[in-house]
Amino acid sequence: MSVELKGKLIQKLPRESGESQKGKWEKQLFIIETDEQYPRKISIAVWNDKLTMLEHVAEGDILKVFANISSREFNSKWYTDVVAWRIERELDEEASPAPETPEEAGFTESPEDDLPF
Repeated sequence: MSVELKGKLIQKLPRESGESQKGKWEKQLFIIETDEQYPRKISIAVWNDKLTMLEHVAEGDILKVFANISSREFNSKWYTDVVAWRIERELDEEASPAPETPEEAGFTESPEDDLPF
């Protein structure tokens, strides 16, 4: 099952690594808190080549996380995993307002820029 989650990154846990029958693996968990009437904290895993997605986000960032949810049984107990396959950082519009004038945006008029066509 694929889901889209949105929330504030509140913690990145240390990377874990190991080796299984399928070979070496590496994963990192991160925690987001949803922005709902009753906020929820959700632990999400990133595995192997997807670990680089976490390098570009920081605690406090608002994230949109696309993940797969799956459950498996082991020794008569069930375990559920939320595994991210895409992470997008939402831009905070209040933190970086759009420029109000062309000069603030880096546009300036100069005579060399005047083209006859």
